[in-house]
Order: sequence, then structure tokens, then C-alpha cells
Amino acid sequence: MTENFDVAIIGTGSGNSLLTADYDRLKVAIIERDVFGGTCLNRGCIPTKMFVYAADVAETVRHSSRYGVDARLDTVRWNDIADRVFGRIDPIAAGGEDYRKSLDNVTVFNGEARFTGERTLEIRSADGSSRHIVADDIVLAAGASPRIPPIPGLSEIPYHTSDTVLRIRELPRSLIILGGGFVAAEMAHIFGSFGVDITIISRGTLLAREDEDISREFTRQYSDRFTTYLNADILEAAPGGDGTVRIDVRVDGERISVAAEALLVATGRTPASETLALDVAGVEVDAAGYVVTDKFLRTTVPGIWALGDITNPAQLKHTANAEARIVAHNLVHPDDLRAIDLWPIPHAVFAGPQIASVGLTEQELRRAGTRAYVTATHHYGDVAYGWAMEDTENFCKLIADAETRVLLGAHIIGPNASMLIQQLIQGMKFGQTVDEMARGMLYIHPALSELVENALLKL
Repeated sequence: MTENFDVAIIGTGSGNSLLTADYDRLKVAIIERDVFGGTCLNRGCIPTKMFVYAADVAETVRHSSRYGVDARLDTVRWNDIADRVFGRIDPIAAGGEDYRKSLDNVTVFNGEARFTGERTLEIRSADGSSRHIVADDIVLAAGASPRIPPIPGLSEIPYHTSDTVLRIRELPRSLIILGGGFVAAEMAHIFGSFGVDITIISRGTLLAREDEDISREFTRQYSDRFTTYLNADILEAAPGGDGTVRIDVRVDGERISVAAEALLVATGRTPASETLALDVAGVEVDAAGYVVTDKFLRTTVPGIWALGDITNPAQLKHTANAEARIVAHNLVHPDDLRAIDLWPIPHAVFAGPQIASVGLTEQELRRAGTRAYVTATHHYGDVAYGWAMEDTENFCKLIADAETRVLLGAHIIGPNASMLIQQLIQGMKFGQTVDEMARGMLYIHPALSELVENALLKL
């Protein structure tokens, strides 16, 4: 038996937020193969930041003597930390699913969806049973999943990904992290702050996509804080002694074996398009597996839409939410389509130190070679609040067009970077010059925002 729907939504992250009042009159199918609420709620943005906050508290205690306060970190109660996080999150996920199931016009399917025709989906449940549905409009919001690199021996040993590592019930004494991106950086901060001996193995430098000065400083700080093997060739994974795991790498021509109690593979995330059988429906994907969409977030097949990590390589919750608002409108207002406008896309890395960035990096501008630009850097230690923090390492770097004076890029490494950058995002979005941003308003003294003010004044 095939059931008919007006709209089918695959994925319950930002896809779940589509259902505004406009959808009350429509028969809607929601399909989720995993935990209701998606990656951000259950194992991504929100829980990681709750763990990061606890990690920051531990680091504050550990370094309190620099402020004349002698304190000692006696115990990290990992299970209490985890229970605080998931005691908040799990009821929200369960409540969201219960609420959707309570709606007369919504049917929630728990299972994995795949196309069997242009508008037809098969939904396979964990028990092996299948249901078939047809929908006039289908929204692809299935997100992304951890990318597992082809390392010899990896499949023969236990390892974690970002999907599983925060649910462990006992802290390992040591942890190898494969990867040098934001997931690796944040997980190293979390577990390292709680006393786990961290080894990071990366094929390149750390946070290589950030501005080169930010990446360089972050790599320096993490190399001081943790054991790091950078620009490494990963040769083999194998069981170690006493229940450990072993990773063999080659660095500068030397073969090195690294062992730890646990292994985290944090080598990026892949759009969850492979299992959907999109080719059956005729939906086009690019070489990396991202669903191709136009400015209205329509796929190459009329009536099929896409949003979030399955279509946007940025893989950010705030971009997915913005895309969900566009799809929510366009699907029910076909004669009044709205185009997506995400520029400029900011992001943050909640590590220790924190990083925030928006716009172009200096290396991107240098490679393009199409415009003259100026840069300015101001350090935390050169503003009054930075003195209070005893910060001697971190900074704000700004890049502006030499002729128009508009901001081209902003990059901050240090405490509260994700908050400090917000006014710069706003200035870029509304076309303010750096002079207007610097001199057109008063900055509170001696707030940390003077870091941004002084960097702007230097341009």
C-alpha cells in the first residue's frame, strides 16, 4: 500500500523547522533514520558547546594562579557532566518527536528513505519492514555523516566519531584524534581539559582553512598544549598492547607508532546523499556528493528541494536554518519565490583558544590577485580588558579593500571570539566602511570590544 502526502521531509534537523502555520492545511510526512532533531541538537553544535563550557571552567581553575587565585582541580565527574548535557537535550529531542506525532496532519516515519521513483519513497525500518509513500513535494534535509578515511586496519579496531564520542561513560586516559579541522580542535579541547592525554594526528596543519595567521597561531598553541603530529602520512591502524589502539604515521620521513586507550576519527563529514538513491529520481549531485540547487533551493527535479548539510558545504546550523526559512516559504508560495542570500557566512570554532571568522582570508585574496587590500592586527594584550585576562597570545586580524574601505575579512583568535565578531558581520552585510565601523559609534570602555575598535582604527 502506498500512502499519499502533500509534502515529505527527509531529516528532522532544520528540516523539522519547515512546518510553519502555512503547512497546517497540508498532509506532511517526516522521515528520520536516527534520533529526532538532527545532528546539531543531539551530537553537534549544542551538546559540544555545553561540554566546551565545562571544559572552559576546568581550564580557568587550572590557570587561576596567574590572577593571584590559588585553586586546584580535584575531580572531573565525567558522567555528571554528560548527564547535565544530555539531561537537557534528550527530553527536547523526544518532546519534539512526540509533538510532531500528535499533529493530525503529520505522520512521522522512523526509518531510512530511498527514492524508488521521481516522487516515490521507500522507508525501511530497523526491523526490516518497508513502507512506501508518494509526495507532491519532497525536501531533502538529511544532513551529513562522519567521513571515514581509507586507513589500512582501521576497520579492525574500535574507534569513535563525533556521533558517538560524547556518549562514552568513562573517560579514557589517552585519546588519539585523527584530523585537523574544527571537530578535532573542539574535541581535543573538551577531553584535554578534563585530563585526557591528547595526541592529534593531521595530514596538514591545524585549521588550515582559516586565515594563515590564525591557523599558524592556533597550531602553535595546540602544539604547546598537546602532542601533535602534523603534515603526517597515516600508514596503518592496529590493535596495541593492553587493549590500546595504535596508529602508525610517517612524519618528515620517520615512521612513528602512537598508542592510546581510545581513537577518535574526526576527518570531516560527508553529505548524506548516497543512501537516498537520488539517481532514481534524477536529482543531480556534485563530485563531492552535495545536492545541486538553484538560488531558490530547488534541485534539478521540480518539486524536490534541498537544504542544510546535504547541499551546503559550509555545514553550519545557522546556514541550514536560513535555508529552511527559504524552502518553507517557497514550497507553499510558488508564485512568490525568495532567493537565498547567505553572504557573508561566519563561523566559529569553540576550542581553546576560540576562533571566529567571516569573509575572505589573506591567502585567498593573495591567490586571486584582483584587488588591493590592507590588513591590521590588534592583540588582546593591547587593550585594557586583555590586561585583566593576562592574554599575551591572541589577536584580531582585519582585511579591508584599499580603495573602497569595505571590510573583506575578519578573523579573531581568543576568548569570546564568536561574540566579538558579530558587529563585524553586521558591518560587512550592510556595506559599512571600516571607518564608519570604527568611528561611527561609541565603544564601551574598558570592554573587550575595544579589541575590534582598535583593529578597525589601524586600517
